[in-house]
Amino acid sequence: MPGILDWSTYDEEQVRLMSEMCIVVDENDNPIGAETKKNCHLMENINKGLLHRAFSVFLFNSESKLLLQQRADEKITFPGYFTNTCCSHPLAVPDEVEEEDQIGARRAAQRKLEHELGIPPEQVPLSKFEYLTRIHYLAPSDGLWGEHEVDYIFIVKTDNISFAPNPNEVKSVKYVSKAELKDLFANAANNDIKLTPWFKIIVENFLYKWWDNLDNLKSLREPKTIHRLSAQ
Repeated sequence: MPGILDWSTYDEEQVRLMSEMCIVVDENDNPIGAETKKNCHLMENINKGLLHRAFSVFLFNSESKLLLQQRADEKITFPGYFTNTCCSHPLAVPDEVEEEDQIGARRAAQRKLEHELGIPPEQVPLSKFEYLTRIHYLAPSDGLWGEHEVDYIFIVKTDNISFAPNPNEVKSVKYVSKAELKDLFANAANNDIKLTPWFKIIVENFLYKWWDNLDNLKSLREPKTIHRLSAQ
């Protein structure tokens, strides 16, 4: 229960980040308020319908390889899981609630690429973020924590980046080809590799089609669509 959380069992920095204010939305992604990251991720609240806005970034290099990260063991939700390049939340602050051209989510994505991976903002200008669509999903992490998000999906294509992962956020990073990602998914269970539920949803429903069209993504954009999908 929220009232008896023992924060001493969690990483101090990750606990601090739980006080950030997320954007609470309805099922059509209309903002209806703000709540702490902690409250947005407690299953007790998720089971009552609490839903927040998020984003997921997929960064590709010129060889069409995708940059993956493994979440740090310090993370409160899905620690040690492999996932896409960067995934987090726009905050309930003026710069990140702005909706025209998804600018608030783009700013949040740029901010978190620097925070998690050390990628300087000037190396990933907002114009580099190609918006594809949104997904709405719910996924428990353990008995206490989970995710319930409307997730904005962005693809970035660039070679001109330097990164220095924040060890409190990211355990490891690697670029993978399409074949390598398919192999990772096919053998995850046998190799004791954990994959985040949103990453699995996006890969299994959308990613390979986008990957085949990295030079023609505009034709695949669904700016007004919210896909309702279930985590397995």
